[in-house]
Amino acid sequence: MKAVHSYDVIILGGGPAGLTAAIYLGRARYRVVVLDTGTIGGQTVISYHVANYPGVEKTTGYAISQTMLRQAKTFGADVHSYVKISDISLVGNKKQVITSRKGTFEAPIVILATGGKPRTLGFASEKKLVGKGISYCATCDGDFFTDQPIAVIGGGNSALEEAISLTKYASKVTVIHEFNTFQAESWAVEEASNNPKIHFLMNQSVTDFESISDENGEELTDVLCEDKATKEKHKIPVNGCFIFIGYLPNVPKEFVENGLELNHRGEVLADQNMATNLAGVFAAGDLREKRYRQITTAVSDGTIAALSAATLLRS
Repeated sequence: MKAVHSYDVIILGGGPAGLTAAIYLGRARYRVVVLDTGTIGGQTVISYHVANYPGVEKTTGYAISQTMLRQAKTFGADVHSYVKISDISLVGNKKQVITSRKGTFEAPIVILATGGKPRTLGFASEKKLVGKGISYCATCDGDFFTDQPIAVIGGGNSALEEAISLTKYASKVTVIHEFNTFQAESWAVEEASNNPKIHFLMNQSVTDFESISDENGEELTDVLCEDKATKEKHKIPVNGCFIFIGYLPNVPKEFVENGLELNHRGEVLADQNMATNLAGVFAAGDLREKRYRQITTAVSDGTIAALSAATLLRS
């Protein structure tokens, strides 16, 4: 018979939101466990440069994640990575997470912090160049491309809004879109069209990325495109490329099977206290419905979820 481990709070997800919640709850002397199906740190780990985290000068996402992990452990949180979860129950007074190797974890409260990820184009070159020219966050990485040409891939509100914001840094912004018309709101299209730094390549299929290797490592050099109508091929010389073609929340099927309420994009609905529609279940970070996704907003969510959980435990 596999062991049953009892805690005050189970946190599913070990990114900034989950680790922050663990820090607050651990310091408050609650028994808390963090379970992650992958590496601790979440999407933050792949952020090569982080320059806008308050109180911390330019560093890496990996370094911030490791600091958060040490803090959580210092305050007594149990943290497990690469956990194979076979079932989850989010209802009743004893919620359970059943794993294939570590037994069953149970607690009256669960914080969902499984995060999310940007939608990618799926090229091997794209994966290789993340943090080396390819980014999914203008706020995080825009200033690294000051006075340099960059591309933005996408045609929705996020793509055009971020293209506009990137003109503060870049010498030229080329927006590459797969259709002849934008999905963005008319005001965003108008503002982008009126910006002299923004240029458009419409009805284009991005086919690959090219790079060079030097003493500084691998660096992006070009975005390769093909006109969908004429089949004409283009090579767009850039130092940076920002991809905004959608966002995918990490919401396991077990969450839905337990009756967790989602919006039409599959994001978890939670109120200002991070409470979901399920009693004793909170959501924090990139899996929940929100407009902005930054390390700082994930940390904020984790803080609120932890404080809300502590209030419920005291009641």
